[in-house]
Amino acid sequence: MAAVLFIFFIQPRCVGFGASSLQAGSIIGTARRDLRQYRDLRFEYRAGKYSEGDYEAMKTSLEMEVAQVLLEIDQVTESQTKRPRGPKTVSSAEGNR
Repeated sequence: MAAVLFIFFIQPRCVGFGASSLQAGSIIGTARRDLRQYRDLRFEYRAGKYSEGDYEAMKTSLEMEVAQVLLEIDQVTESQTKRPRGPKTVSSAEGNR
């Protein structure tokens, strides 16, 4: 459920800047598409269009695709949030110990 909320409510412009934000936007679009397909699959299964075996196979496939997309989102956003830090400075209160 958290993945669904993340995919549908996060905006690509919030992820970062530059080319990687375009990549993240594309990845999020893919995730949204996959989640719509998952929702449609559930509806069609409940309507009797698919057998239980077919439904489970397609559901598992879509879940794996969504998991892969979430991993890609993590990789893109993680690369943008890890920034090198400069040397730690010692304040005068700490330096007098």
